[in-house]
Amino acid sequence: MKRQVLLLISIFCLSSAIGQVSYSIPEEMAKGSLVGNIAQDLGLDVKRLKTGKGRIYTGDSVQYIELNKERGVLLVKEKIDREVLCRQTTPCALHFQITLENPLELFPVTVEITDTNDNAPVFQKQERRFEISESAVIGSKFMLEKAIDPDIGQNGLQRYTLKPSENFVLKLHTQADGSKKVEMILQKPLDREKQEHISLVLTAEDGGEPQMTGTMHIHVTVLDATTMPLFSVNPFTKRALQKTPQ
Repeated sequence: MKRQVLLLISIFCLSSAIGQVSYSIPEEMAKGSLVGNIAQDLGLDVKRLKTGKGRIYTGDSVQYIELNKERGVLLVKEKIDREVLCRQTTPCALHFQITLENPLELFPVTVEITDTNDNAPVFQKQERRFEISESAVIGSKFMLEKAIDPDIGQNGLQRYTLKPSENFVLKLHTQADGSKKVEMILQKPLDREKQEHISLVLTAEDGGEPQMTGTMHIHVTVLDATTMPLFSVNPFTKRALQKTPQ
């Protein structure tokens, strides 16, 4: 029994070294799309796929690719969403084997799934409101939410713009995970008498073709510097203050 197991392992390793085939396809290809001519690339006769009961073995993973034994080709069985399959992991690839019987042959196959620009940057909130005193000093910072884009590389989030940019500018800080913290910084004094409300648009852009964007609207209310906040006094606190000897 032990010798049979060792023989099976030897056959597997030998066929793995000889028959390695790799393909690369973009995500979101339609069901039935051609991945590659596996019979030709492995140097097999199409008849061998039939007589050897050729099939795809994926282990426990979902089978996204199917084998057409009549044509000797691999086809897309289910539309593949790279972001669902691999999230931010790169490269993103499917690994499986073509198995044949009589004699036993195993051929490892790798299909890399490349990213397409199918997601626009998205802000979790569509609006953000600030109340800022006209006495706020130049350089005052206001944190903004960052956009999220599940695409990777050039298709992922690349830059932010803020318009109009008369009173505020953007400053980005790169985080340890590669994302960017977004700050809005006051660069020009506010004047309530001239402009009580300021409307801004923060735009997140990716680098794909065609380019995709997401926006968040920012509303700033300018407060009068001479207005002092009013505090209500608890009745019990008021009586205690009245009883306090002067």
